Amino acid sequence: MTDSKTKNKPAKNEETADANSRFLILHNDDVHTLDYVIESLMDICGHNYEQASQCAIITHYKGKCDVKHGSFESLKTMKDALITKKLTATID
Repeated sequence: MTDSKTKNKPAKNEETADANSRFLILHNDDVHTLDYVIESLMDICGHNYEQASQCAIITHYKGKCDVKHGSFESLKTMKDALITKKLTATID
């Protein structure tokens, strides 16, 4: 193979990681304030203020936002914690 063909071919471990990756999706509601959502994302997902603010604003205007990426097992705990705070979240 030439260099150009090998550069575009993903490594096997990257293919496996992508196949097992999921997104934690936060859905918009008309109940909670932006501040409440921002604080929840910082507490539960480990976002800094800027990242949590951007996710909250995207969720507000677009209806949903993927707030975290990872394995189903790691996202399930965060999803359950967001639901406990009465926020709407799914894993896709």
